[in-house]
Amino acid sequence: MSKETSKKLAPLLERIASALERLAPDPVPPLDLDAADAFVWEPVPPRLQPVAKVNRLEIGLLQGIDRSRDTLLDNTRRFAQGFAANNALLWGARGMGKSSLVKSAHAQVSSEHPQARLKLVEIHREDIATLPELMNLIRGRPERFIFFCDDLSFDADDTSYKSLKAALEGGVEGRPDNVIFYATSNRRHLLPRDMIENERSTAINPSEAVQEKVSLSDRFGLWLGFHNCDQDKYLAMVRAYVEHFGLGVAEEEWRPQALEWATTRGARSGRVAWQFIQDLAGRVGKRL
Repeated sequence: MSKETSKKLAPLLERIASALERLAPDPVPPLDLDAADAFVWEPVPPRLQPVAKVNRLEIGLLQGIDRSRDTLLDNTRRFAQGFAANNALLWGARGMGKSSLVKSAHAQVSSEHPQARLKLVEIHREDIATLPELMNLIRGRPERFIFFCDDLSFDADDTSYKSLKAALEGGVEGRPDNVIFYATSNRRHLLPRDMIENERSTAINPSEAVQEKVSLSDRFGLWLGFHNCDQDKYLAMVRAYVEHFGLGVAEEEWRPQALEWATTRGARSGRVAWQFIQDLAGRVGKRL
């Protein structure tokens, strides 16, 4: 190739190289697990996004769920110490502290066992299919990871539950020893009843099809149920918040207000109690 031809081709080659660089995916940032104790999984590009401040409460403020709290704490402690532990499904009534318990248990156990370097990784439900990629990213790391999926459920046309099943226990390699999976859901079996019934009616072997759907929940060794609270538990939640934040309001004053607040919302739950406390704190000029 002559020098003249080379000079003519050089600008074209530079433009082609620039175009290819623009089309190429962004470089994967290095994995920095010292940046935070909690992360959010972002599959494109694959990375763990640090969370500077986790939205959580002290575990002592979670009232009315003592048995579930103690069970999850014990399971998390065993995992942090490198012992056998189960995946956990926290299911049941809305607003009763399922996701709050996961985040608070992580903070509590992390403070008790700092040497475990326990990391909380939130996974959005729509990213479940990328779980194998995430597990390959952290497999063999010295840290221990709680994978957390909040409000987990699947629709009729959603097949990503199969990826979750494989990630929990299946596959050739299986779940890494340094990973445990905690999920919350309003449904015990994660899949809607009409989805299971549809499988029953269209399958060659209906019972096997139903078992295929239900077996997803079976991958969780711990099933922790959360139920609607009664009035006494609801007031205990409010009382704990009032005392913890030092709102300086007498119970004779806040009690009827808290009951009216729950009545107007048609429910009593930890979430309703917290919403009342936010309103009360604002009215008395306090920051939470």
